[in-house]
Amino acid sequence: MTPEQHYRALENMYQAAPINRFFPPEMVIEEGKSEIKINIKPEYFHSAGATHGSVIFKILDDAAFFAANSLEQEVFVLTTSFTTYLTRPISEGTLRVEGHVVNKNKSQFIAEAVAYNDENKEVGRGNGIFVRGKFKLVDAMGYSSEK
Repeated sequence: MTPEQHYRALENMYQAAPINRFFPPEMVIEEGKSEIKINIKPEYFHSAGATHGSVIFKILDDAAFFAANSLEQEVFVLTTSFTTYLTRPISEGTLRVEGHVVNKNKSQFIAEAVAYNDENKEVGRGNGIFVRGKFKLVDAMGYSSEK
């Protein structure tokens, strides 16, 4: 599989994950990078009328995770730790998150992600450590470069 086919297969795998039926995200993956967008809905709100931090955490982790997995073609990577900073509330528009790998070695990837609102203002950021797991990507739901 070429790198481009791997990126498309990861995008398809992301869309196939049952959790993403709730968020309907859009994702684009490149080498060591990913971008995810979701439209903010009232279903994501806490009782003060803004998006719950768990939604922002999920998308930050996803963006960093897929940036890391773009560099690994054999197995599913695993998040071993992830630190999140929520910097501004968001209650409308589109949440856009950019993830990228900042370091990699034989045993782990370090990736970070930043979330933005429609005005390109930071909503949150996070960074994590990801390791190669044992689960083969070819066995993952949706992992195919064909739509």
